[in-house]
Amino acid sequence: MADSSQSLSYQAGEAKGQAQEKASNLMDKASDTLQSTKESIQEAGQQIAAKAHGAADAVKDATTFNK
Repeated sequence: MADSSQSLSYQAGEAKGQAQEKASNLMDKASDTLQSTKESIQEAGQQIAAKAHGAADAVKDATTFNK
């Protein structure tokens, strides 16, 4: 009976360790995805800011009478 109990305890420990490893891997993947998304959003924001600045300059140039 002790062998059976020890075997079940060992199997439970193995399952727990595997679950923890999977959880850790999922957290790493989620973190990587979040970082990638953050960088993409920052790039998009910079592009939008540059375009807005260019548009503002174009309007300023079109309405300036310093010719």
